[in-house]
Amino acid sequence: MGKIKIKDWFSFFAPRFLALGLILGFIIRVVLIFHPLTVVDWGFGTWVKIFALGLLNDIAFLAIALVPAFIFYTFLTDDKYRRPFGLIFWGLFSLLTLYVIFFNDITDEYGGPLPKIANALLAFLAICLTIKMFVPSVRKKWRTVSIYLVMMVYACCAIMISFSEVVFWTEFGVRFNFIAVDYLVYTHEVIGNIVESYPIFWMVLAMLIVAGAICALMVRGKDISESGIGSWKRWAASLAVLTVWATCGGFFLNWGYRNLQSSNLYATQLQENGCWDFLEAFMSNELDYGQFYAMIPGDRAAALQKELCGMDGDGKRVVTDELSPIKKNIVLITVESLSADYLSRYGSKSGITPNLDALLEKSLVFDNLFATGNRTVRGLEAVTLCIPPSSGESLVKRPQQGEFLSTGRILSKYGYKPSFIYGGDSYFDNMGTFFRNCGYSIVDKKDYVKDSIAFANIWGTSDEDSYREAILRFDESWKAGEPFFAHIMTISNHRPYTYPENRIEYDGNPMSRKAAVKYTDWAIGKFIADASSKPWFSETVFVIVADHCASSAGKTSLPLECYHIPALFYAPGFIEPGYVDKVCSQIDLMPTLFSLLHFSYESGFYGQDILAPGFKERAFMATYQDLGYYAGDVLTVLSPVRQVKQYDVVRKDGWVFEEKESASVHEEVLEEAQAFYQIVNTTQP
Repeated sequence: MGKIKIKDWFSFFAPRFLALGLILGFIIRVVLIFHPLTVVDWGFGTWVKIFALGLLNDIAFLAIALVPAFIFYTFLTDDKYRRPFGLIFWGLFSLLTLYVIFFNDITDEYGGPLPKIANALLAFLAICLTIKMFVPSVRKKWRTVSIYLVMMVYACCAIMISFSEVVFWTEFGVRFNFIAVDYLVYTHEVIGNIVESYPIFWMVLAMLIVAGAICALMVRGKDISESGIGSWKRWAASLAVLTVWATCGGFFLNWGYRNLQSSNLYATQLQENGCWDFLEAFMSNELDYGQFYAMIPGDRAAALQKELCGMDGDGKRVVTDELSPIKKNIVLITVESLSADYLSRYGSKSGITPNLDALLEKSLVFDNLFATGNRTVRGLEAVTLCIPPSSGESLVKRPQQGEFLSTGRILSKYGYKPSFIYGGDSYFDNMGTFFRNCGYSIVDKKDYVKDSIAFANIWGTSDEDSYREAILRFDESWKAGEPFFAHIMTISNHRPYTYPENRIEYDGNPMSRKAAVKYTDWAIGKFIADASSKPWFSETVFVIVADHCASSAGKTSLPLECYHIPALFYAPGFIEPGYVDKVCSQIDLMPTLFSLLHFSYESGFYGQDILAPGFKERAFMATYQDLGYYAGDVLTVLSPVRQVKQYDVVRKDGWVFEEKESASVHEEVLEEAQAFYQIVNTTQP
């Protein structure tokens, strides 16, 4: 029996791809539901909702996914080669290619390798078009191979995205979001991270084999060598169906994501489509606060914010101290992904932080301090600008930046030379530009003494390398008689969790988060030990704080235990050890230190002196869209589309927080939250 000839490729491919996408969507949901990270505490109705809405969301998105295939299908016709139209089309496309490559690359604004990829793809298409235009005999075989390749690409992408969603969920407890968008932009680090973390060769090989098998099943018993658009009537019919399908699908996705959420965050994430989440994140990295969030009258917000922050009518906070300033050296260490629950004091039984555990006993410790976000840039923003997190992307990442009034600039007025020391490339996450605009000099891995680097992976050098470089610079500043302020950002406690050999003993997977935490702790211990032998040690204050927790996943969008981080001041003979139980934020650390040093200054800081008798206990925390304010045992969450939720918080045994949705509105706390976030989001660049 001869093979069935396929004349209309899109009508053949679309339903098969739809079936593949729906099957994979179902499998992903099942896998994520039974993932160890997922907390399942919902009833039968939510189960139905997850799979019913999940099916509809997948159907809706698959229409959008088929648009590139339809464009490819449109150009399968040989009509485009007919003269004179064919020559005109070829000439215009060739001129466009030359213009983009040599004169104006429209992808330059995205940075990274994207411009090179776009140029290479455009040049390849132009060459292919030229060959097919002037060598007609190759068109049939070329078309057959192209169809196979497109089908293979679709199958590979479907499998790769499915696998990536599981990996992303394992890391962050959510579907794709802004983090995934960032990872797409910073391709070099991300691809290197994947290569170092996973057996990528075997994974790619397996993906290609599975994708090839899927494509073989699709075309089994079929002859696609004469496939094209069939007829223009069928093309128009396909266009009409796809247009209606994609339009209705886009509307449903946009409306449903805002009106059909579940009370459990995991359930909401499971019913969504990960690819649509990615597109939404890509399009909304900055949110118009006035358009998306519940507001109070502007004059009331400004007055309340100034009152709570102790600011004058111009929005400035003037701090005066009658005592003379104490110009101690300052070393601020923001530790990558160090959740409080890794430390023994906060419940850990693993014993992976012996150096930090010992350091706590000699330090002033802020037990109830919370991170402002779930990304490094949030932590950097908080300790540098001392303001609550903004909606959308962190100020660190925003391209339009002027000079910021930062902790570094205040210290500059006292003779310090602020520096930001980072073992990776400071261009990542726009850190270099941000810190330069805050008055810091930048020291990143390209400035390190290369022959002395102990270890490096795709993200950068190991923590001990950064500490070694820091000590070299501290020695120079001490000899010059200059007080130094250095902000050190660590790297090692980040996937792929690799570090120098023979530093620690760990009974388990050496490339695990906990093993990396143990190395990070070892490096801090060595740094403090090395520093203690230096003449400047007794004149130095060490501030150690996490940039954020290892995970932000929970039953609610802002689970408090996933923002609880360790923070301490260590300065033997100067700062008395002790434990502070006040609820506070990363934004309060540097103002508190400035108070201990008796600095007088003028700023726009929202951060306060935690040790002051009148300190108002509160903490700020945020995802990219949800803005949290924790005060008076109430967590207020402001979300887009002017949604507001409040939770009564009960701290249970240890450091676990139970959040129960409030039965009534806590008006005073809500107004404070709105005032803080409304002003910070309407006055910052």
